[in-house]
Amino acid sequence: MNVHEYQAAEILAARGIPVNVGKVATTPAEAEAIAAEFGKLVAIKAQVHIGGRGKAGGIKLAKTPAEAKEAASQILGMDIRGHTVNKVLVVPGVDIAREFYLGVVLDRPNRVPVLMASAEGGVDIETVAAESPEKIIMARADPYLGLRDFQARDVGFALGLEKELINPFTAIASRLFKAFVEMDATLAEINPLIVTGSGEMMALDSKMSFDDNALFRHPGLEDLRDLAEENATELEARGHGISYVKLDGNIGCIVNGAGLAMATMDAVKLHGGEPANFLDVGGGASADQVATAFQLVTSDENVQAILINIFGGITRGDVVAQGIREALGRVDVKVPIVVRLSGTNAEQGRALLAEAGLTAYGTMDEAAQQVVAAAA
Repeated sequence: MNVHEYQAAEILAARGIPVNVGKVATTPAEAEAIAAEFGKLVAIKAQVHIGGRGKAGGIKLAKTPAEAKEAASQILGMDIRGHTVNKVLVVPGVDIAREFYLGVVLDRPNRVPVLMASAEGGVDIETVAAESPEKIIMARADPYLGLRDFQARDVGFALGLEKELINPFTAIASRLFKAFVEMDATLAEINPLIVTGSGEMMALDSKMSFDDNALFRHPGLEDLRDLAEENATELEARGHGISYVKLDGNIGCIVNGAGLAMATMDAVKLHGGEPANFLDVGGGASADQVATAFQLVTSDENVQAILINIFGGITRGDVVAQGIREALGRVDVKVPIVVRLSGTNAEQGRALLAEAGLTAYGTMDEAAQQVVAAAA
């Protein structure tokens, strides 16, 4: 789950990290009033769950309330990489002397959280990683002891910070790491972390993402979810207990089991295709679930063929096949369907599917080849 910049800033501020406190506006008039309240240069910042706002024109400076109103009118309603701007954050202008990147992410290969920093602040860290990886400084935290102060200090010195800034940096890094761990975040990022003209450190832009599977441990965090920022199909899927993530390909995937769904996408790509989605109907595949899955997948206009990949384990293959037959009676699917069915009672299931005019393959590799050809 992602949250907006202003929400992330509030979370970090509550943990003692100095942030540039602003106010949210949903109309140009509100932005004008907030700018008048600050009485100085302000920045108008689009609030969307996507990066690249500055390059897209989603961040503008305004010297007067009238300019703030005009800037907000230009930004509100703007489309930034598929995200419509419905609100802006108005923040006071800050005297920036230096910019840094600071973030905490999960280092999956080493299975530990890692503190990342770079003197290339204000730039997408992915760009720095691709073009100048040597400029990224990392400190891997012990999974039991966490991030130690000496590690944060080492990172600060590696960034070239003066000695009087080491302690403030260490405090910010430690608090950011603590927020990451305590809130089950998948990302906690400050970009840029600045040094002001007066020598103070401040989080100028904050970003946080959270593990959906851990939201039950954090009452109230779900309330920060902005449904307008999320994919409508993914929201519908969640309401039906189906895991769905939209992708950019043209082969729809309907699978029972998250691991099998990942393997299915790999198989599609191996044979030259591009999956249009990740979709896990769960351990079972009832007619209702399959019908909903068909509706979700076919709502994507890019889908040219559908691969149903079912492994009958606890759920029997003939039961799944009957569910697919019933679902096809409810949903008019106009694209080719390729089925892979194996496991418990797979033969009976294939016979049921044959009666419905569907050929079920026994291996995922063969089914992937067929669906890629069908989508071509």
